[in-house]
Amino acid sequence: MVLEKFTVELGARSYDILIGPGLLGEAGRRLREAECRGKIMLVSNEKVYNLYGEMAAAAIASAGYKMTTALIPDGEEYKTLATAEALYNKAFDSGLDRGSAIVSLGGGITGDLAGFVAATYMRGIAFVQLPTTLLAQVDSSVGGKVGVNHPAGKNIIGAFHQPRLVLADTATLGTLEAAEIRAGLAEVIKYGVIWDGEFLAWLEEHLDLLLRLDPAAVGKAIGISCRIKSAVVAEDEREQGIRAILNFGHTVGHAVEALTGYRVYRHGEAVAIGMAAEARLAVKTGRLDPARSRRLETMLGRAGLPVAIPPGLSPQDLLASMLKDKKTMGGELTLILPNELGRVEIVRNLAPERVLAIIAELW
Repeated sequence: MVLEKFTVELGARSYDILIGPGLLGEAGRRLREAECRGKIMLVSNEKVYNLYGEMAAAAIASAGYKMTTALIPDGEEYKTLATAEALYNKAFDSGLDRGSAIVSLGGGITGDLAGFVAATYMRGIAFVQLPTTLLAQVDSSVGGKVGVNHPAGKNIIGAFHQPRLVLADTATLGTLEAAEIRAGLAEVIKYGVIWDGEFLAWLEEHLDLLLRLDPAAVGKAIGISCRIKSAVVAEDEREQGIRAILNFGHTVGHAVEALTGYRVYRHGEAVAIGMAAEARLAVKTGRLDPARSRRLETMLGRAGLPVAIPPGLSPQDLLASMLKDKKTMGGELTLILPNELGRVEIVRNLAPERVLAIIAELW
């Protein structure tokens, strides 16, 4: 059932996002509508495939597609060039050509990896997202950012490769662990902070319903989140300007992930730590009222998300990792700092020494 459908307007690269329960069972028909014509390689991990793989594969096969399945390990530590190489080998051995498509079934890790392979296999083939986590449905499946990690930093190796279609089946959220729901809510909260203060207030009011996966509340949160991201991407597809605001919480969050080996925090948890830290940076630089920073931290805490920088990390190591972030240019950090809860600023003129001094105060 389609609860919501809208288009990410990118000219020849425009695509539809469909949101609602039961959409995996319509995957084959929807692929045909999106003009995917060749062989299909379905990429997933064993856990997700055991839950939804047979349903997705049957739906795709019922539309007459020849397909193969590739399973990858589950975990951010496997989002690497080595895993991508295994997918290239599978694609080549399965006879995928330039008319083929790669379909991702899973969360953000699977989508990033599968999308990166689609962007680079034979210089780019079609790509479809079937996101099964809240975080992937509201964030990583939309916008065309794909990539793999490097030991020095998250998503250092990547590309912009828009999907042909996104099917967000909300029924898949029912099998997620509570921690995965909380991690997804971090990105939902982010959209309120960067774009829509009224949405943020609605999230505060309905947070308990969202944590319980109330269908109406979750559907509304996913729809608004995707519309916000779609509007930003449509204006700035390749992050030359406003799209950078989507990185609120990510400069610090990516550093936390890298320094903990991608094994300690889920992406959304690290983003929550980053949002709290970057809001405090905004306070320290005179951009944000302290009460608003506390309001954000309280909301993140209610959602069961961490807000404190891990005590085992030194300010110097955190800054060094932040300076390796792909958004750093000419030695200048790019930070997204809130002025209000609903409006942020792209800041590139803070000297690393000043940032280090402020970060040291946060410990």
